[in-house]
Parts: sequence; C-alpha cells; structure tokens
Amino acid sequence: MSDAQIRDFDPAFEALEPDVLVAPVVFNSPHSGRVYPARFLQQVRLDLPTLRRSEDTDVDALFEGVVERGMPLLRAHFPRSMVDVNREPYELDPRMFDGRLPTFANTRSMRVAGGLGTVPRVVGEAQEIYARRLPIEEAMVRIDTIYKPYHRTLRRIIAGAHRAFGEALLVDCHSMPSLAPAREDRPRADIVIGDRYGTSCSPVVSDVIETVLRGRGYNVVRNKPYAGGFITEHYGQPQSGTHAVQIEINRAIYMDERSYRRSASFEALRLDLMALADGLMRLPLDRPGDWRIAAE
Repeated sequence: MSDAQIRDFDPAFEALEPDVLVAPVVFNSPHSGRVYPARFLQQVRLDLPTLRRSEDTDVDALFEGVVERGMPLLRAHFPRSMVDVNREPYELDPRMFDGRLPTFANTRSMRVAGGLGTVPRVVGEAQEIYARRLPIEEAMVRIDTIYKPYHRTLRRIIAGAHRAFGEALLVDCHSMPSLAPAREDRPRADIVIGDRYGTSCSPVVSDVIETVLRGRGYNVVRNKPYAGGFITEHYGQPQSGTHAVQIEINRAIYMDERSYRRSASFEALRLDLMALADGLMRLPLDRPGDWRIAAE
C-alpha cells in the first residue's frame, strides 16, 4: 500500500480546464479516484485491493489529453467505494447507519437494494465494505463535502460550455470488469455506449462514437448492460441543448485487472480515444443528418 493511496485527499477532485474552450464537449471521470484516506480505511473491513475493484482505474489518464485539445476534464481523487457521485445525492440504505435518515432520502431505489447507493454498502460481487453500521453523520459529511461540491463544479463547467456555444455535450467516462456476471448471456464488448436508450443525447452523438470506435477495431454495443447512470440521466437534456452520453471501457483492453497496472495496449487505446475526442469536437449536434462529417 503506497503513501499516495492512503493520504487524505486535498482536493477531493480536480477540474482540468483549458485556457481557451474550443468545443462544447465536457469530459467527466467520476469513478477514477484512487486516494484512500487513512480514516476511511480504518472504518472498512476489506483490504485495499478488494476496495479497488470498484475503481475506474486510469480512466482519467486515458482521457487527460482532451484538455490540451481545448476541452475540460473533471476527475475524482476520492474513491467510489467511499461516496458515489453517479447516484442521487441521498440514495441511502437505512440498514447501513445508526441514526435516522432524512425524510427526503431515497431508500427504495434498485441501486440501494443492490448495495450501491450514494454511500455504497458493497463492492465487487456483493462484498460488504463495513463490519458495523456507520453514524448517519458520516454519510451527511461525505455528501456535503464531496458529493455536492463535485456536482456544483460539473454544473458550472457544463453551463460554461453551453453559454459559449449554445449547446453542450457531457461525456461520462467509466470502465467495466472484463468478466460479466453469470446473468449476462454473452461476453462483454470492448466499449458500451450508454445514452439511456436514445433519451439523453442527440442520435448523432452515439452514432459518431460507435462509428469512430468500430472503425478502429473495437467491439461496440449500446445500452447493454450499461445504459447510463444518474449523471447521464440527470444532465442529459437534449431538448434544452445539453446532451450526455456514458462510455464504459472493458478493463481488459488497457490494464491488468489483478495488479491494476497498465498493459501494453494502454497507449494505443488512449490515442484512439483522442481520435474520438477530435470527432466529438466537430459534432453538429443541431444537425443530426451531418454526423458522417464528424466521423471522418
């Protein structure tokens, strides 16, 4: 366990913003945080390698080159196993806490039932994170000091792109384990595009992503098994000129999932994703019929 992995994070997240914004495209990596505060590790029953199974390890590094191209990237330093910003602000499991949850908490969502609320109960294949209940104040502090500031920053960056260009596209960047649960009936693709079944963005967005990545040899599918989480659903309002799409990358194509180290194919994937970013920069969001121009 390295000192970098157990230090207290300051800041909890980082907004990398270009000097000049050249396109209405915003990139977000909300699950790439890999700084585990010592206090958090004292609260959990799992070891660090197990906790890291919920990380989108190095996804922020795969997309970091967008900043020099003139597009912003927001990335987490805090771990997803501590607080998940791809949830509603108060998706909380009452079984996890000592104390009364606020009446406005969503305690009945499918994500809460699965142990994957705003403060997760499990990682991996339903491995319990905590040996005992947490004080309810712990959840409130994480939401107030990490979750809410993160979303305030994301809203600010999206709003800035929308003001500058009259439209905005949020690309929410994630990774997925290569081994699918038994309930999935086929091997996982290289890339899964999540657009909430066509509701979170203009069709041009998903079309260009699929065309560019298929053209570079990747197996690409849409919405199965990941259609997009809270961020995609919440920020994707194409009728208002704000589009959101989720990209899930199979970890096996860029890293060793056991050691968490980058594989030899990491750089090739990074370059392919920068080619995708270049295509998204040219997206005619208001003219879906022109999407082939952006894919060239």
